[in-house]
Amino acid sequence: MAKQYGTPENYEAKLERVMGRLGVESYDYDWSRLECWVEFTYKGERYRFAHSLNNARAHGVELRYGSDAFAQVVLSLEDLARMVERGIYDLGTWVAGLKFLPEAKSIENCFFLLGFTDYPTIDELNAKYRKLAKVMHPDSGGNETKFVNLNKNYEQCRKLLQQKISEMKSNQEG
Repeated sequence: MAKQYGTPENYEAKLERVMGRLGVESYDYDWSRLECWVEFTYKGERYRFAHSLNNARAHGVELRYGSDAFAQVVLSLEDLARMVERGIYDLGTWVAGLKFLPEAKSIENCFFLLGFTDYPTIDELNAKYRKLAKVMHPDSGGNETKFVNLNKNYEQCRKLLQQKISEMKSNQEG
């Protein structure tokens, strides 16, 4: 079965344009081999669209790649943007029916960029890094710039976690 959609980079660029068209305040996204998500903030509330190969299969759609699920989410958001631009829907009315996400916890951006919403343990950080490095390494077909950024974020996260551990130990001793 051939890949159904273009490259993820095309859909990342399309997502940026779509979010601008929708007037979204901020957004983030991620995709893996099996699933994807797009989170965005609109009028102070956070919303999340998620899709997976299993979810597609449950609806009779056969996908092979998480990036294809990501493409489907982006295309759905683009459809929504068209309806908003034509006056068919007001985005505020549409998202009012969606359950919004609780306020994001305040963590350093390097953790967020690695997919964490809370501080991980050192073991969780290392496991996530290994998983992402396998996919993002240029020798595995990944993008060299993204791999370099992954390494920078990982090192920053390690340093911050080590500082937090040291602070906790100091507080316990004092």
